[in-house]
Amino acid sequence: MRNLLFAVRAGVAALLVATAASFAGFLASPARAELVIDVRGGQFTPMPIAITEFTGDGNLGVEITAVIANNLQRSGYFAPVDPSRFPERSPAFDAAPQFDLWRAQEVQGLVTGRVTRDASGRLRAEFRLWDIATGQQITGQQYFTDPANWRRIAHIISDAVFARITGVGGFFDTRIVFVDETGPKDDRRKRLAIMDQDGANVRYLTPGDTSVVSPRFSPRTQEIAFMAQQRGEQARVQVLNIETGARQAVGNFPDMTSSPRFSPTGSSIVMALQQGGNANLYEIDLVSRTTTRLTSTGAIDTSPSYAPDGSRIVFESDRGGRQQLYVMNADGSDPQRISFGEGSYSQPVWSPRGDLIAFTKLAGGRFAIGVMRPDGSGERILTEGYHNESPAWAPNGQYIVFFREPGGESGGQLYMIDVTGRVEVPIPTPSFASDPTWSPLLGGS
Repeated sequence: MRNLLFAVRAGVAALLVATAASFAGFLASPARAELVIDVRGGQFTPMPIAITEFTGDGNLGVEITAVIANNLQRSGYFAPVDPSRFPERSPAFDAAPQFDLWRAQEVQGLVTGRVTRDASGRLRAEFRLWDIATGQQITGQQYFTDPANWRRIAHIISDAVFARITGVGGFFDTRIVFVDETGPKDDRRKRLAIMDQDGANVRYLTPGDTSVVSPRFSPRTQEIAFMAQQRGEQARVQVLNIETGARQAVGNFPDMTSSPRFSPTGSSIVMALQQGGNANLYEIDLVSRTTTRLTSTGAIDTSPSYAPDGSRIVFESDRGGRQQLYVMNADGSDPQRISFGEGSYSQPVWSPRGDLIAFTKLAGGRFAIGVMRPDGSGERILTEGYHNESPAWAPNGQYIVFFREPGGESGGQLYMIDVTGRVEVPIPTPSFASDPTWSPLLGGS
């Protein structure tokens, strides 16, 4: 994977200057910022956008086009135009589109592309994003990689389009790890699985010989922290290297450990240690193996999550009589309760942007996924129902993945919802699924 990332990013860096120069003829004046969706305000209409078939390499161009269109549609912020309405089926890549024809179809954004191979067989993918209202190209890039990585190129192009129009970082070039569940409800086989954020390329990380829950991605490495339990043995927090498959326990405690979470640097893990009828939070340095106790109460403190700058930790605790959310300094000092609504609060997760904390709330017999500011103000419920749990943020802080169960003998299904609550779409998985966690951007930016 590292070789792929280097090849893609090196290709982009080497060709940006050439791209800008070759496209300069289309930019008679500086492009005005009209092709914009304000997604942070909560009031938006999905933008009509046309993604024309990438020319040059038949089937591969068709596949890349389909992935880009699917990504943008699933985001909820774009309405890809049906190709039957295209006034130009495949505009020449090196020529400006016929803007009047596209305006007549009420198209606002247009993506054109070309896929070729160089003499060594490497894939070369190029795209342009056009603002139909102004008749300007507003971005365009090209990438080189192995043809086997065409799907990642489609995700990277989708991110470039998404970020340029919304002003929010992309999230398509990412992966999701989740707990795959099969078998009868009272005896589910649970194993870790990983897939692209759109449900493609599913791969199983554990064989199912142990029960696994609460996986969490490292922000810096291809590692997952999770809780595993062999039948008849104590549950332990473990770390799994996705690339090598190597697994190791975190700490050497006689009691159950759970709810792991990496620090923003990935150098340490904070988790809960059960001791009798209570649980407290501990931080473990993954290099020195130094253990630091952060809380010391007779309550159950669990589900810790760092602020993106590492200065504070949000966690859940029943120290006040029922599960509520608390924020403390990273050294465990000055804990402050931040949730005060009806019901109980659990599973808090700090947004990568630092502006919100997502949580699960149980009130009136219904489970909800919501967000609030780090001081507890501005609480909003995004979705609720019979059973919704385990929120996890996309790396851009604009979307949350969670799982939902409808009840009965059925099982969980993954969903993605945005911070406005207006966009909610299912994420396909091979079988029942729970406990999702979202990776950082694979390209690292």
